[in-house]
Amino acid sequence: MKRLRVSWHGIAVGVLCVASLVTGAAPTARAQTAPTTQEQQRKTSTPYTGDLSIFDYPDRDKKLHINQVMDLLGIDAGKSVADIGAGSGWFTVRAAQRVTPTGKVYAVDINPEAIRYVQERAQKEKLTNITTVLGTGDNPRLPPDSADAVLLLKTYHEVAKPVELMRNLRVALKTGARVGIIDRNGNGENHGVQKNVAIQEVESAGYRLLGEHDELVKDDRMDYFLIFVAK
Repeated sequence: MKRLRVSWHGIAVGVLCVASLVTGAAPTARAQTAPTTQEQQRKTSTPYTGDLSIFDYPDRDKKLHINQVMDLLGIDAGKSVADIGAGSGWFTVRAAQRVTPTGKVYAVDINPEAIRYVQERAQKEKLTNITTVLGTGDNPRLPPDSADAVLLLKTYHEVAKPVELMRNLRVALKTGARVGIIDRNGNGENHGVQKNVAIQEVESAGYRLLGEHDELVKDDRMDYFLIFVAK
């Protein structure tokens, strides 16, 4: 709670208000305080902190059509990719293999345990082109001009401040970089967010919707796959 600051100006206003009551004059109405950004923010889901191995379930590559997803995001040899909400690193390792040692993958997560998990996984799988980044709820903390492609896979609904995060992400994007969001419909706090809400938020952060490829993710019980580019 902010400490009340008293000034001579404030005392003078108070005296005038008392005087108005004595003379019968109507006091000036107080201006309404605008809601803060946090108050306007939609609900979000509690980030997952359980067993990370559950994300590596059988046939996930096939169900999610991950190779086609990477094709649409322009992920090729030599490219730089950011996996925001990396979790177990399921997508991170696949992107790292796709870009080859000449490329790079940033595995971003707000959970320190996920960061450690991905680091150990990268060592076990001998993938030297993976860099882990401990982000925050409003900033992926990626280096400027560092990403050719970005994917938020089943993560967007957990982002505490999605508009702020997407704005902060822009500085990390190279010219023409594509940003993919794969998620399911929901009310924000039930591990999903409505497709139209996601589009509105991302566009308000300075992006343009490039394409929708929902058919690719239905087998993995996701509702939409959106691709954006910065305006």
